[in-house]
Amino acid sequence: MNIPIGFSPCPNDTFIFDALVNNKIDTEGIHFLPVLEDVQTLNEWAIQGKLPVTKISYGVLPLVTSQYKVLNSGSALGNGVGPLLITKNKQNDAALALETIAIPGENTTAHLLFSLAYPNHKNKIFLRYDQIEEYVQSGNGPGVIIHENRFTYAEKGLHKIIDLGDFWEQQIKAPIPLGGIVVSKNIDKSIQLKIDRLIQKSIEIAHTNWPQLNDYICNHSQEMSEDVMRKHIELYVNDYSKNLGPTGHKAVLRLMDVYGQLKNISINREDVFV
Repeated sequence: MNIPIGFSPCPNDTFIFDALVNNKIDTEGIHFLPVLEDVQTLNEWAIQGKLPVTKISYGVLPLVTSQYKVLNSGSALGNGVGPLLITKNKQNDAALALETIAIPGENTTAHLLFSLAYPNHKNKIFLRYDQIEEYVQSGNGPGVIIHENRFTYAEKGLHKIIDLGDFWEQQIKAPIPLGGIVVSKNIDKSIQLKIDRLIQKSIEIAHTNWPQLNDYICNHSQEMSEDVMRKHIELYVNDYSKNLGPTGHKAVLRLMDVYGQLKNISINREDVFV
């Protein structure tokens, strides 16, 4: 059985899925076909129902629950892992209100967290996450950074305005659900559970070789230093990645509630998880 699976080229995802897609574990009759793309592209594809298994931003989950269920393994969720709003030159809130803020994709969790902190800010531009640091550094305006950029912005002379993850944690009192893995509801329940278990096994195998960085991680890392790759993996791959558990489930459902409040719509919280 061939099953395409979408995830990003970021170190946390290639760390998690390396063993699964590169025949380092027994995948029990399933041949996983990796499709590596920017998470906003994966979000858009999930809305279209394009891939049977895919990484998404939890910020898009309310739009795809009719087609997908969330797996318990593979998530990026935790404390102190949120996106940062940064600027080239320090400024006050009045000046910030006039700026055009670069956001890493309309359907990303980063956009949801920014909207929670700045519900009235309308001037936004949506860019790929890896274009935002340059947008800010070029003097175009502030931007919301995710992934490895949180480790590099300060050395480039840029300044943090707010940690949107900290804001979430203070307001919501829950871990930050950044991204997760969803599986099509059209796939048989037994296969859904098998995929969930195999991803968990892939993570366990990856940890047996830690802190060694293999070629699969390095070849997709966009010329990151090994130190940044390791920090990236250490930050975004944790116990919630192995199993969301009750606390993770509650955090994801809370994020869906916040989405509904911001959009002023009713959210269906039933049948969300495998």
